[in-house]
Amino acid sequence: MNQHIERALATLMAERAIERLIIDYAARNDAGDWDALAALYLPDGRMSRPTAPDVFIAGPEAILAAFRSRPPRVTRHIVANIRVTVTGDTATATSQILLFNAPGAPPLVGSYHDRLLLTEGGWRFAERAGSLDFPLT
Repeated sequence: MNQHIERALATLMAERAIERLIIDYAARNDAGDWDALAALYLPDGRMSRPTAPDVFIAGPEAILAAFRSRPPRVTRHIVANIRVTVTGDTATATSQILLFNAPGAPPLVGSYHDRLLLTEGGWRFAERAGSLDFPLT
């Protein structure tokens, strides 16, 4: 196999792994599997929720505590329009979310902007920044 094909295949595999990471994040969030969700972050990784885009929570332990502190609820995150750009062992991604979180309430529409790093354990979030596309009024 020539080098061009090998590079293209490696890029496609990295893009797919990151797409899967983003989808797994939503599935773990909906399942309330906070330990597995927090494990998707680097030790110095940070996140902001779409409803609080300027408030970052840093480190898997703090992220885990933030999710555990939420009242129990049923959610469904629909993830779409995932776009990934891979540059060696780093990547950026954007995605849109549709969040259903309360019976009878309108869904929330938001976006994530992610920075990722390839580790021995696979791709992990360095930063996951959420925002609402149609802010709450």
